[in-house]
Amino acid sequence: MDVLEAINSRRSIRRYTAEPVPEKVVDSLLNAAMNAPSGGNQQPWHFIVVTDRAILDAVPTFHPNARMMGEAQVAIIVCGDLRLAKHPGLWVQDCSAATENILLAAHGAGLGAVWTSIYPYPERVDALRKLVGLPEPVIPFCIVPVGFPAVSKPKPDRFDPLRVHRNVWEGDRPVVRGKL
Repeated sequence: MDVLEAINSRRSIRRYTAEPVPEKVVDSLLNAAMNAPSGGNQQPWHFIVVTDRAILDAVPTFHPNARMMGEAQVAIIVCGDLRLAKHPGLWVQDCSAATENILLAAHGAGLGAVWTSIYPYPERVDALRKLVGLPEPVIPFCIVPVGFPAVSKPKPDRFDPLRVHRNVWEGDRPVVRGKL
């Protein structure tokens, strides 16, 4: 799949079949994540691959938008390790880039996935930290449930020229339903 096609056609998928995701494919998603850009090349990330049904099923008990975990065959928890952060605060950007790479690699492999936020919600951070035994300096950033899609979604058209400014801010425009 062409890179721009992957970027422009990727969708958040929350319904999965029962078909297991091969470990080799999961490893390719992790490889993509670890090739994300990182401020100062700090790479402050760790990844927890979850296949344990009890852990997957526990996430919706503390995360109101994580019902899809019940159908996911695997999930990847993206974590920021403050001990590895050479540049304070950039771990969030680094983990974001790694997460996007996972989503794009999953889409390119014919899988469905969705970014499920944990950070910056303290109750979610604490609950997930306890569930998987994270040490204090490691912050769970998000969970990406992955599986073979049980649904297909049309390619979105999200380009909005009203959100583009050239050289300088061109003034405020009225906001209508999330668009300027």
